[in-house]
Amino acid sequence: MDALTYLLHGFSVALSGYNLLFAFFGVLIGTAVGVLPGIGPISGVALLIPVTATLTGGMDPENAATSAIILLAGVYYGAMYGGSTTSILLNTPGESSSVVTTLDGYQLAKQGRAGAALSIAAIGSFVAGMISLLGLILLAEPLSNVALLFGPAEYFSLMLLGLLAVSGLAGKSMTKALIMTVVGLLLATVGIDNVSGVDRFTFHQPFLYGGFEFLTVAVGLFALGEVFKTVIHREEERRERLTVKKVLPTKEDMKRSTGPILRGSLLGFLIGVLPGAGATMASFFSYIMEKKFSKHPETFGRGAIEGVAAPESANNAASGGAMIPLLTLGIPGSGTTAILLGAFMMYNVQPGPLLFQDHPMVAWGVIASMFIGNIMLLILNMPLVKIFAKIIDTPTRYLIPFIIAISVFGVYAVQLSLFDLIVLLFFGIFGYLLSLHEYPLAPLVLGLVLGPMIENNMRRALTASNGNFLVFIEKPISLFFLIAALLWILVPLLLKARGKKVLVNESM
Repeated sequence: MDALTYLLHGFSVALSGYNLLFAFFGVLIGTAVGVLPGIGPISGVALLIPVTATLTGGMDPENAATSAIILLAGVYYGAMYGGSTTSILLNTPGESSSVVTTLDGYQLAKQGRAGAALSIAAIGSFVAGMISLLGLILLAEPLSNVALLFGPAEYFSLMLLGLLAVSGLAGKSMTKALIMTVVGLLLATVGIDNVSGVDRFTFHQPFLYGGFEFLTVAVGLFALGEVFKTVIHREEERRERLTVKKVLPTKEDMKRSTGPILRGSLLGFLIGVLPGAGATMASFFSYIMEKKFSKHPETFGRGAIEGVAAPESANNAASGGAMIPLLTLGIPGSGTTAILLGAFMMYNVQPGPLLFQDHPMVAWGVIASMFIGNIMLLILNMPLVKIFAKIIDTPTRYLIPFIIAISVFGVYAVQLSLFDLIVLLFFGIFGYLLSLHEYPLAPLVLGLVLGPMIENNMRRALTASNGNFLVFIEKPISLFFLIAALLWILVPLLLKARGKKVLVNESM
């Protein structure tokens, strides 16, 4: 009852004229940030912090903090919402959580069903946003207690399970997916080691000290790789011009997407609560789960609508879940919430157990504004689906220069480095060669993203246990994840050995 009273008070704050404007501009800018590959929610939120300081100048500190966080939170979940657009239309993920959406989203676009894919992504994002907000209100306290049980050993084991689970993104061959995962992990080791300060695989070249940036690698592999494929095979493969057959999803699409949206929302929310797990793990775990549950797993990767509904719901729900450790514990659950933590501190508001007691207007005003912002996003984005979907109607000779331009602009705008443009070109060629031989690209990118996280957590766990590796099996939650990881690999092999039909490469 107390929570309901506070929420109603939060709505009275969020529905004031200027806060509605802040929420609207937040989600509008967030959608633009999500649509443009290269900027991403972290950069978008960081860039707007000084702008909010100017906009809220003259307000009292409490109102200024509320309005600023409403705008920045709008950018955050608006960017998660808009991130699917370029993944579906141009095979260009702007951030790691959108990588999985390219697998089926782009295939649907090539089949002329870009409108249905974008609509399902928008509807899934809206439902997930609402479910995660309800979860935020009702479960913030108990879930934050569970999250506290996770130490470095538990995170290491969870991420190990995640790495092995990428075999679910394999398509036809688990072997090729595991090879790509290892390549991603190897690429993640390049650069200066954060703990020892030793440079690894840099050959003493300063431009390699920072390692390979996710954005450069992902845009190169997916976007430029697709460009090379289209250009090189234009004579061999007489492509039909892509057209948008229907903008809205059919009843069958909605029926097939309902379960994945609900399951993706719940899974994404629970993963989002874990600090450090983030939207990337949420999106690919939900994709793998749907593929495992599906009666037709062979359709995944070839344009299954469930392959868009589940990850898009999960990554949006994860953004709501990530607000729980931020608001209740003061621990950022993702890179973007780390920036939001800085924004809270800038306004002299300390997130943590005392936030709801000391600053109820800020806490509940922001939560209520997220309900309003999600409704704004749906109203704003559904009419835009038709316009976005028309992009795929553009003839290839116009679309290819456009993809090259936004890829180069996106990478250079973030990195400001000529070297990254060379890396972009290299990974474009590499991505083309890999796709030519049917090597899945997503496991490589996910290995690159998860590599530093898994390494850091393993080091922290070993440091705390004086180098005792048994720490990973002595902790029950960690042991559970390790057993699950082992079963993930062994069960398909055992089933195959017994003559069952499973997606395991013949060479294994």
